[in-house]
Amino acid sequence: MSPTETRNADADAEHPQGDPAQTTDFGYQDVPRHEKASKVADVFHSVADRYDVMNDLMSMGIHRLWKRLTLERSGVRPGHRVLDIAGGTGDLTLKFSRMVGPRGRVVLADINASMLNVGRDKLIDSGVGGNVDYVQANVENLPFPDNHFDCITIAFGLRNVTDKDAALRSMQRVLKPGGRLLVLEFSKPRSELLSKAYDEYSFRVLPRMGQLVAGDADSYRYLAESIRMHPDQKTLKGMMEAAGLERVEYTNLTGGIVALHRGIKL
Repeated sequence: MSPTETRNADADAEHPQGDPAQTTDFGYQDVPRHEKASKVADVFHSVADRYDVMNDLMSMGIHRLWKRLTLERSGVRPGHRVLDIAGGTGDLTLKFSRMVGPRGRVVLADINASMLNVGRDKLIDSGVGGNVDYVQANVENLPFPDNHFDCITIAFGLRNVTDKDAALRSMQRVLKPGGRLLVLEFSKPRSELLSKAYDEYSFRVLPRMGQLVAGDADSYRYLAESIRMHPDQKTLKGMMEAAGLERVEYTNLTGGIVALHRGIKL
């Protein structure tokens, strides 16, 4: 399936270059909105082959515990339909495929072809096949029918989206009534001391690690900046509610370095 695009040509013509309505953040840079997706794509094309290795190194393996909690709170059962957005190398999809069983279906979706290919190869090598589909798609305009999925997850992907409000509305649209959306994302540490230590690690250690392991310091510098530009826990909760989700709650993990938000479509 071809990636969808959400650029509004009329709006581009209406707002001159540099108008805040037509610019957005790319890390700490201010870029035209229509350029962000391609810039983010370049980052993930660059890091795709070493993504799993870097995840383990960056988090010291703790990302597996964050994802385990996401699975536990998903409410997924045999026969369910699950959408794993920005699924990358397929960690969640692998587990969901076993949870839904042969009567269920899991869609691994990612806007980035390189990440999607790495995820597909990894899952095939793990023996996953019959109940998983792979779709290249933009979360801001998902190519699925209304009220289709029992559960949707997006892990460490929302901060890279150009229009997060549109993405949340799109996910809410394709959820079934009673379905759950889980957003696992880097957030804001609750302790000032932890925040300072985290900044030191993110901006000094992480780019050097990216250079040594992945041969790409700039991409990991962007990833650190994108985390700082992402909405905090309470702001994201409000955005999910504005998108039509209810009973929205969040759990801080590792002192708030990561937060797991969950909302239900009623």
